[in-house]
Amino acid sequence: MSTETMNKEILRGGQFLVKETKCEDVFTLEDLSEEQRMMRDSTKEFVDRELWGEWERFENKDYAYTEETMRHAGELGLLGIAVPEAYGGMGMGFVSTMLVCDYISGATGSFSTAYGAHTGIGTMPITLYGNEEQKLKYVPKLASGEWFGAYCLTEPGAGSDANSGKTKAVLSDDGNYYSISGQKMWISNAGFCNMFIVFARIADDKNITGFIVENDASNGITLGDEEKKLGIHSSSTRQVFFNDTKVPVENMLSERGNGFKIAMNALNVGRIKLAAACLEAQRRVINEAVRYANERIQFKTPIINFGAIKGKIADMTTNAYAGESASYRAAKNIEDRISLREAQGNSHQEAELKGVEEYAIECSILKVAVSEDVQHTADEGVQIFGGMGFSAEAPMEKAWRDARIARIYEGTNEINRMLAVGMLVKKAMKGHVDLLGPATAVGEELMGIPSFDAPDFSVLFAEEKDLVARLKKVFLMVAGSAVQKFGPELEKHQQLMMAASDILIEVYMAESTILRTEKNAKRFGEEAQAVQIAMSQLYLYNAVEIVIKKGREAIVSFAEGDEQRMMLMGLKRFTKYTNYPNVVALRTQIADKVAADNGYTFD
Repeated sequence: MSTETMNKEILRGGQFLVKETKCEDVFTLEDLSEEQRMMRDSTKEFVDRELWGEWERFENKDYAYTEETMRHAGELGLLGIAVPEAYGGMGMGFVSTMLVCDYISGATGSFSTAYGAHTGIGTMPITLYGNEEQKLKYVPKLASGEWFGAYCLTEPGAGSDANSGKTKAVLSDDGNYYSISGQKMWISNAGFCNMFIVFARIADDKNITGFIVENDASNGITLGDEEKKLGIHSSSTRQVFFNDTKVPVENMLSERGNGFKIAMNALNVGRIKLAAACLEAQRRVINEAVRYANERIQFKTPIINFGAIKGKIADMTTNAYAGESASYRAAKNIEDRISLREAQGNSHQEAELKGVEEYAIECSILKVAVSEDVQHTADEGVQIFGGMGFSAEAPMEKAWRDARIARIYEGTNEINRMLAVGMLVKKAMKGHVDLLGPATAVGEELMGIPSFDAPDFSVLFAEEKDLVARLKKVFLMVAGSAVQKFGPELEKHQQLMMAASDILIEVYMAESTILRTEKNAKRFGEEAQAVQIAMSQLYLYNAVEIVIKKGREAIVSFAEGDEQRMMLMGLKRFTKYTNYPNVVALRTQIADKVAADNGYTFD
């Protein structure tokens, strides 16, 4: 392993908050290898040929076409990117699996859901938790598309509280099989899958257990009708009923009672992959909106020339660029952590599990940020199209509906907001991230006299990076005071946790965007990165406004008297610009570039 990778790995998950990250240590889309670029291009070719041009078939609930295109994806090797070569896959690194997930997911939510459910929660639990016999039996079929997988966790009474499921698994008298009985709902790929990952409870166990269950109607398995959904119309989504379904004991996945752990770790991977799946959707919506705005004439001029439209295009583009920056930064961190663990002697299974788990905070941050950005982008796309945007004859309407599920998948955004802060606090308590020291330092700074020295902001991003460092202090001030006040009871104060989480999210997203652009400005020149610099500055400006709002909301809700006044003064100090950017000029610069290119060209 290279010294460079070893040095990067000093930063653990969540440490971005308290340790400086150099721009040279982040991975960006501009760092893709030639092999990765070829993989991206071949994926886009498949999508344009079989998915994008056929979007109406997906909207018309052509479930058979979803299955057909999934098989074609399997023939091209796109279902086995993350599967080790020993089990029929390509064994690609985490960044490459993110890349394919990104570019295969932008044309239709129906296919991207089928793809994600199959390659992620349908296949991954076996590759990461299965024994050798299970992996040899099932994974090659799943990697090739000969078989398709589904994941049965959610029940009518067990959604976010996944471990409360009522499905039972009873061991037979001869000890050869389990009989599974229960009801599962919202099961993606249920209509055409060959195999389920099923979670059930044995006796009165505290935690559920995972099982590999082959889909055989003669073995007590029945399906409900296809669900009628707001979006993802051709994603097969059904209830699955198990009635004394016999499952051989050798099909238990991992150990008894380990199902909840499997489910949670699968969600960590699913969250960052979901962020990736929202990126290309943003790019394609931007492309369609820009082309329409370039062609649509009103008041004798293309509507792209109007400032109101430019503002929308600029914000949409900036959010997509930020999402890319943060998603691939985290993906490479995970890949490097996996490599580091393998170098230390861990198996691939253990290395990948621990590598992703290390960055669970970042996975939750990305899931929230990018899923909300894709919804906003689609909504603005509808607005730019005007009346045509509301029509089902144009693609914007379906993009808006398909985007909506992303805020619910892989744990709702509310759950993930609280998880991000909760996991960070737990890491601090374990000594994995030093929050106490920096939080104490912030408290002492608030009590001291601020410096009135004029800072030198002549170097690119000097002021922006200084401001990001101060936004981190806002989080430490708010979260540190809340932890001190409420202790273990903090998790009961969900609105405060969500406000703190929004600050944390903006810090990570803004910093990632600036670091990407700084890295590229150093190697390609500032002039070549002029628009990217503008996007980084615009994103930070918007982030600061969110931090001010959420910081104030939290402070006035749990602090009183002198403490409240001191913290509000700190909030003002930590979010103050020395030189405000010209926001309208930034938006105009960004929109003019995208208009000239007739679409998004920053990937």
